[in-house]
Amino acid sequence: MDLKRTIDPTTIDFKKMFLLDDQVVIITGGMGLIGRAFVEICAQYNAQVVIIDIPRTNPEGFAKKLSARFKRKMIGISMDVSNREDVENALKITINELGKVTDLVNCHQNKTARFFANFEDYTDKDWTAIIETNLNGTFLTCQIFGGWMADNGGGNIVNIPSTYSVVAPNQNLYKGTNMGSPAAYGASKGGVMAFSNYLATYWAEKGIRVNQITPHGVWNNHEKEFEDNFRNFLPMQRMSYNYEVAGALLYLLSDASSFVTGHNLIIDGGWTTW
Repeated sequence: MDLKRTIDPTTIDFKKMFLLDDQVVIITGGMGLIGRAFVEICAQYNAQVVIIDIPRTNPEGFAKKLSARFKRKMIGISMDVSNREDVENALKITINELGKVTDLVNCHQNKTARFFANFEDYTDKDWTAIIETNLNGTFLTCQIFGGWMADNGGGNIVNIPSTYSVVAPNQNLYKGTNMGSPAAYGASKGGVMAFSNYLATYWAEKGIRVNQITPHGVWNNHEKEFEDNFRNFLPMQRMSYNYEVAGALLYLLSDASSFVTGHNLIIDGGWTTW
């Protein structure tokens, strides 16, 4: 961004500041509930999007449809974010196809088949799988994609921790439901938060802004018991929707947030206020 030294706001085109013209945004977990909303808002605001997700979600097919809708090239890449070779290959594909990377959004997460098992019954395999994807995967994508940006003029990184990186789970929320909040999830996402804060200071001089978005209670056809419980524990008394999270991403990727780094934008309906 070419910053203008002025105290006169009438000289600023504020609408233009939110556009993502000439930006190449990599979104991991781009086929997920929040990831799809992130992909859509970036595309609507003129970015070229690289959608990364696991093979069974078919990000390649979705990218083709997105390219047709918006009349510009989008890329889908099937891969495992916890595999270094996969991430390095994704960088090569992106540079070859689109010429650069300007933004990285880490929206991936792993929910194993036994994700909601009691803490006492958690296996090493389940714990490791969650840590490898959520935390190690974020390390690899930031190191490889972010490292390229650090050497090529900077950019933006947005990571997604969790409400349970900020506060402990209220176990009453899960009473009478088939859900819970695994310790492995909180540990992995807490690591994402600490790691993001580190990178915000480490790469500031390289022109990379590193921020976070913490969504909470994003509705996805939840069981009635959970939704009823949820509304009793926050001021807004409802769950959120994926598109309500997307506006935060647009702000953090755009020039509108040019003086924001090391920030965690919490979108929780007031959950952490109480």
